[in-house]
Amino acid sequence: MDATAHLLPSRRGFAGDDLIFTLNAAAQQRAATGAPVINATVGALLDDEGRLVVLESVMAQWRQLTPLEVAPYAPIAGDPAFLLALARRHWPALERVGTGVATPGGSGALALSLRNFLERGQSVLTAAPFWGPYSTIAGEAGVRVATAPWPAPGAALDAGAWEAAARDLLESQGRLLVWLNDPCHNPTGRSLSPADRETLLSILRDLSGQGPVTLLLDLAYLDYARDPQAVDAALSDYAAFAAEGRVLVAASLSLSKAFTLYGTRAGALVLPWCDDRTLQAALVTGCRGTWSNCARAPMSTLLRLAKDAAAQAALAAEHAQWRALLTTRADALDAALRAEGFAGAPWDGGFFVTLPGTPDAAFDATAVSTALQAHDVFVVPVPEGIRVGICGMRASDAGRFAAAYRAACEATGYTARAGARSQAS
Repeated sequence: MDATAHLLPSRRGFAGDDLIFTLNAAAQQRAATGAPVINATVGALLDDEGRLVVLESVMAQWRQLTPLEVAPYAPIAGDPAFLLALARRHWPALERVGTGVATPGGSGALALSLRNFLERGQSVLTAAPFWGPYSTIAGEAGVRVATAPWPAPGAALDAGAWEAAARDLLESQGRLLVWLNDPCHNPTGRSLSPADRETLLSILRDLSGQGPVTLLLDLAYLDYARDPQAVDAALSDYAAFAAEGRVLVAASLSLSKAFTLYGTRAGALVLPWCDDRTLQAALVTGCRGTWSNCARAPMSTLLRLAKDAAAQAALAAEHAQWRALLTTRADALDAALRAEGFAGAPWDGGFFVTLPGTPDAAFDATAVSTALQAHDVFVVPVPEGIRVGICGMRASDAGRFAAAYRAACEATGYTARAGARSQAS
């Protein structure tokens, strides 16, 4: 039987895999031969022995779960106490979550936002570069991805580009949805400065008089920021902005990175500053018609931890430990790249940095990524450069990585010191 004939024409022609996971598999296969692989592909935190980091403070709660904390269906919207506890991790003063539902990870929250705030054929606005699966999530909803540039290191937000992109979408669609991965942006590893953040919020505030504007904060990596106080200040800014009531502000929350519970697929879409029954009903219906109920076990784990001060202190200590390790890795890579003549890789938080770090039409990310594999270095190419997962590489690998990166750039005709194609090419 030709099964393809039964498949809708619009559903044919997919690669059937994910670039990040494909490259990770290739790195693992190469490492299995005994090669000294630097695997900087997948977005999961590894220790210096290459083992997956699993937070013991979280697993201690997980092991105590009773059958009734695991087996029963959770409410379609998720346990209200879970939603509040999850939102309070970022906004501790919250007394309630006005509107919100549990989702299968942050990805579920992103997908649900598209189904409720945009029509098919419209576009969501986000920064470039962005996490590759944004395109897949949008495509499955029949939505396109429009972009405006993330600030280059040391440069200010391009307010003109952001305003033009947002205004064009609002005028053509009658509505605007912005996905903003800040602080700890994936894949650059850099957060907006307070001034840039205020500039962007001012743009959205001004445009809100022309139609509904929704801002979705993608907050996946906040526990792994160089400066937690800067994160707290940013979240306070967003809360104050939401309280104005001119722009609808939502947040995509997840336990994947925060609790190293990647495989449980636990998260939420919350709008803590909005109490709207019609919106809540739409979100719940979207849950029921897509995944129905989310898993109860991770909700129960968070609720146990939220009631245990000692467990919370232990979790905070673990986050501090791994945050320090990531900082050491980021600083080592930055120094090694500078030693090889590059501009470095400034990092504010999260699991990644992106090279070359500034827009450069001469930089062929795919070619550089392929050339790096000859040195047993695996990274993920993105349109604006290569994504390097510092979550998976040791600080002691930084020198070898930087030397391989320089060799790969030169092999593809890119001159690091000149920042452009070499004359020989």
